[in-house]
Amino acid sequence: MLNQKIAKIFYQIGEYLEMEDVPFKPQAYEKAGRVLESLSKDVGEIYKEKGLQGLKKIPGIGESMAKKIEEFIKTGKIKRYEELKKKCPVNLEELSRIEGLGPKMIKILYQELGIKNIKDLEKAAKKHLIQKLYRFGPKVEENILRGIEFSKKSKGRFLLGFVLDTVKLIEKRLNDLDEVEIAMVAGSVRRRKETIGDIDILVVAKNSQKVMDFFVSMPEVEAVYSKGSTRSSVRLNLGLDADLRVVKKESFGSALQYFTGSKEHNISTRRIAQEKGLKLNEYGVYKRKNQNKWERIGGASEEEVYQLLGLPYIEPELRENRGEIEAGLKGRLPKIVKYEEVKADLHMHTTWSDGSHTIEEMVKEAKRLGREYIAITDHAGELKVAGGMSEKEILLQIKEIEALNKKIKGIKILKGIEANIKVDGTIDVDEKILKRLDLVIASVHSKFKMSKKEMTKRICRAMQNPYVNIIGHPTGRVIQQRAGYDLDFEEILKEAKRTNTFLEINAYPDRLDLSDINIKKAVEAGVKLTIGTDSHHKNQLRFLELGIAQARRGWAKKSDILNCLPLKEFLKKIKKF
Repeated sequence: MLNQKIAKIFYQIGEYLEMEDVPFKPQAYEKAGRVLESLSKDVGEIYKEKGLQGLKKIPGIGESMAKKIEEFIKTGKIKRYEELKKKCPVNLEELSRIEGLGPKMIKILYQELGIKNIKDLEKAAKKHLIQKLYRFGPKVEENILRGIEFSKKSKGRFLLGFVLDTVKLIEKRLNDLDEVEIAMVAGSVRRRKETIGDIDILVVAKNSQKVMDFFVSMPEVEAVYSKGSTRSSVRLNLGLDADLRVVKKESFGSALQYFTGSKEHNISTRRIAQEKGLKLNEYGVYKRKNQNKWERIGGASEEEVYQLLGLPYIEPELRENRGEIEAGLKGRLPKIVKYEEVKADLHMHTTWSDGSHTIEEMVKEAKRLGREYIAITDHAGELKVAGGMSEKEILLQIKEIEALNKKIKGIKILKGIEANIKVDGTIDVDEKILKRLDLVIASVHSKFKMSKKEMTKRICRAMQNPYVNIIGHPTGRVIQQRAGYDLDFEEILKEAKRTNTFLEINAYPDRLDLSDINIKKAVEAGVKLTIGTDSHHKNQLRFLELGIAQARRGWAKKSDILNCLPLKEFLKKIKKF
């Protein structure tokens, strides 16, 4: 999709403009980038159907941005971006991934040390040249080196949430072909890992050659690496590779189980097969017929494969070799939350703060998606960069929500805010305002580098506030950008349970915070969780699926997720004391 390519350019234009201290423009480009990332439809298709006017009708995309999108569609370039790159020829995409390295710091590093990319940055840091610069110092240099190591780990990976729509589209296209009996995406996409390296698709087909012809000629294909009668490999315009394999119907379950992975899970299942005197591979489950021959005894479905191993069916999201095999053998595998069991979205932003849509527009889209209730949680308090509402504005928004609840039937709108946790753990909105709301999310938005002890104390104090219901994006991680705060997570869990405060699973693609590992810890500690999309655009409301997937990967059951409850029960549970 063009959306991600243009979004990246918009982000970088914004960063170049921030280097130059241009007011307001950087935020406009960042907002436009977020809008493009959230679109489920390719902007190229929108332009093809409706031209420039169609682009201008995208909420959050004004005439200036629309013309730049048009320019890229026509020429493959944006003149303004090329001009800015010439002025400061640095690899912004690389360098801005390093935590704590903002545009102005990147500009200084280029001007003073000629640093253009991560390779230059690492070389200068290891020679201790960066700490000699004014306002940098040894600590900044140390953080940069740590950030470089973190960046290396995520190289070549793509955020699941920003590629999933395209993957689903390809899967649907293949299933719609007359020659295909079944097509299914496997690999890390099927396990719903937060980042993926490539795409694996399996099909059972009547005519494999026609399927391969179709696959390699799809509009998303940039390059064809190989094409055969049973396997083809291509590069998509998203920047990642995709493999299509045709398998026999009687082996489909075994192939799906094998190519879904994970590698560690598969090692365990093969070991169990060996212990039972069986053989398991991508073609089926076999038992020894005689010394020289194996007889195939199953493999048409995954359920059959697991049954022959003496296991219950294990959901793809659980297949990470984190105890699911042992739990299955003991009959203790949890019944993890289903996608359709989550009734509400508890975190979203509107034009009252930094969102692209009105409350009414967000409500109507949420209703269309089948939500039974939602919480409007615009930024409030001191976070002015995100349009934080004043106390007067919060009261005005309450009135608007009350009016919309009377106007729009079939969905309930809860009155909420996302407030800021200050350095001392207090909340930046007066309690007399907080008590008028249905729920309050409190989040850390500043001073991320506090010590483990101080950050833990900060968040624990916020949970002690009688009106704080949910801690938003609790560890502060941003996937592929920063690892998150240094926290004593066990202490956070103890305080959450003691104060009846809930921890959020933030479903936005580059957050997915809590991580699956921390979700499992919360579940084991008996701490209840909520899921919210953190949407700033109505198209982002569909990201709820990612949060549910994350909950499933963390072994969460329906009873662990607060917004699986009907509204009346939810409102009772959310009261703290």
